[in-house]
Amino acid sequence: MAHKAAGHLPGRSCVRRGRGGAPPPASPGSRSASPQGAEPRERRTGAGARRHGQPQPGALGGRGAGLHRAAVRRAGRRHDRGGAHAHQAAGPQGSRPEAEVVRVQDLGQTGGHNPPVQNVRIDPNSLSFNMWKEIPVPFYLSVYFFDVVNPDAVLLGQKPQVRERGPYVYREFRHKSNITFNDNDTVSFLEYRSFQFQPDKSHGLESDYIVMPNILVLAAAMMMEDKPMSLKLIMTLAFSTLGERAFMNRTIGEIMWGYEDPLIHLINKYLPNMLPFKGKFGLFAELNNSDSGIFTVFTGVKDFSRIHLVDKWNGLSKVNFWHSDQCNMINGTSGQMWAPFMTPETSLEFYSPEACRSMKLIYKESGTFQGIPTYRFVAPSTLFANGSVYPPNEGFCPCLESGIQNVSTCRFNAPLFLSHPHFYNADPMLAEAVLGLHPNQEEHSLFLDIHPVTGIPMNCSVKLQLSLYIKAIKGIGQTGKIQPVVLPLVWFEESGAMEGKPLKTFYTQLVLMPNVLHYAQYVLLALGCILLLIPIIHQLRSQGPRDATSQPSVATQPDRLPSPYAPLLQDSLHGRPISPTKV
Repeated sequence: MAHKAAGHLPGRSCVRRGRGGAPPPASPGSRSASPQGAEPRERRTGAGARRHGQPQPGALGGRGAGLHRAAVRRAGRRHDRGGAHAHQAAGPQGSRPEAEVVRVQDLGQTGGHNPPVQNVRIDPNSLSFNMWKEIPVPFYLSVYFFDVVNPDAVLLGQKPQVRERGPYVYREFRHKSNITFNDNDTVSFLEYRSFQFQPDKSHGLESDYIVMPNILVLAAAMMMEDKPMSLKLIMTLAFSTLGERAFMNRTIGEIMWGYEDPLIHLINKYLPNMLPFKGKFGLFAELNNSDSGIFTVFTGVKDFSRIHLVDKWNGLSKVNFWHSDQCNMINGTSGQMWAPFMTPETSLEFYSPEACRSMKLIYKESGTFQGIPTYRFVAPSTLFANGSVYPPNEGFCPCLESGIQNVSTCRFNAPLFLSHPHFYNADPMLAEAVLGLHPNQEEHSLFLDIHPVTGIPMNCSVKLQLSLYIKAIKGIGQTGKIQPVVLPLVWFEESGAMEGKPLKTFYTQLVLMPNVLHYAQYVLLALGCILLLIPIIHQLRSQGPRDATSQPSVATQPDRLPSPYAPLLQDSLHGRPISPTKV
């Protein structure tokens, strides 16, 4: 129920969450990749790549910034398909920075045998394969809770007032497993993750107490709204017997990772298939040491234009949670990496298991991260808009105010809503209905900064909020006189940025060296011009003195009288024969 709705937008960039799942079955003729990328596949040469329509710009990091820009323009026209952020795949014991540095460096290597399309595709023989498995970006999950200041007043029909608590920060570790290459140019995998609390980065401890809505009680009351009064009275009696109330006072650790509740045991006893969990209930209880399902994505080996795009999720090519084919489509990538050679017209589209839908981010601006050129992608204002504001979202309804998405259809009908924190970019009525909310763009908007040539996230911050729709239900006394309101429960930020040695190596290979080579071509051009001018100047200088000292010919001399000292010439001029000279 609500325990999974707090999952994140896959951006490994940044986000994906979900329940554990069985290893992906191997397709007929499929083969599994070992951690070292065993059982190498058929390699495609540059000619083979061209036969499959793959762009062939110069090798990454080896042809200069000008060629990088040209490659972006050329490839962008061929496939303008977007795809979410980089994944940290370090195990619970930490990351392996030395290996990560080698992988980033390999991605920037040049050479005629490894064109860039071969470097970035998902292939055990590809230079970027290990980076795809374990992206060198540490991720942190920062969780903010809304502490209800006036729970008794809310039961009397007054406006709720909340106080933001946190952040409570967790280091997130990820690793891919069960990597299976299929015969249709796809690869299937599971990605596991675990969380470790970081008290030095947090504003509080997991032992802190906060007052929150009792999600189990209020969600069950909402689901009983249209049931017979007799059932409502029975539920009221059951709540009273078990000591359940509309609001609860529990620790951060209990709300995050689960707590024992007698109501869960009662429901599982008489309605065994109603809840997806059997033990403890918590917002993030089943996210720790779990996966988000089996993703099958295209490798880009046979068709580079489809690299990283999702073929199936848990064996499905579309879901059936929503009321239109468009809303049920599984589009984009799995939110881990994106196709290289981006342009400003590119969008980032991906499927989020937690939101049960595909999402799209749009280009905002170009910039730099630690000297590395990036494209910033943000959420459009229509991401969570309702159908009246943005008709294509009509399939996600029934809707309330614009700016929040009803995820109840994929969360066992619990009245849960997904939005930006503090109802940023939503109908102002939502924030005005709850005291203590202050939405603003700087603190509550999400973004992904992507290196456009490689499609690798450099920096990301994905922020989402989970809210519960509550109101008084006639016949269920625990709901009192609660006025209808969408009450925020928690908002969370998943952030990651490339740093340390991987960042330095990435900068050297893909920024510094191309710039050096870019300016080197002008230096070489100037040297070539000088070498061409040297023999010309030498030739001119060597010919000049000889021309100045040479004697003029007779034909070019002006007419003049013969000299008395030249009798032979004088006789000849008068027409007399020249007599031989006497000795």
